[in-house]
Amino acid sequence: MLIAIIGESCTGKSTLADRLKGDFNAQVYTGKDYLRLAKNQAEAEAAFKALLENSVNGENVVYVITESEHLRLLPEGCFKVLVTAELAVIKERFAARMRGILPPPVAAMLENGHGRFDDIERDFHYGGDYEALVKAIGGRYGN
Repeated sequence: MLIAIIGESCTGKSTLADRLKGDFNAQVYTGKDYLRLAKNQAEAEAAFKALLENSVNGENVVYVITESEHLRLLPEGCFKVLVTAELAVIKERFAARMRGILPPPVAAMLENGHGRFDDIERDFHYGGDYEALVKAIGGRYGN
């Protein structure tokens, strides 16, 4: 099965991916991890697209997406999970990563990008109810 976890920075995608990795024995890829699959970007992207397509009905894979450009890599049949958080929470988490200080340009970047995934087609909107997510995944994949 292929689960795509989609959302802005600091919304909890990686935490969710780690949990799914353990519960579903899944391989996790994040962002441009796929570049390690080949020597040049075109070959790596082709190999990764094939890996993702094969995982829809094969090996369990979780792909964490923060950049809109990576949505085009997703094949038909994948399970798309949108992960969101309030802007204040995102800023607080991002500041914690930066030793408690959120520079104004970073704050502006977060504000400008907030909500950019809200209208994407998805199978599940994750707001913290992990059991409901697992049930939805099971409903799709018969687990």
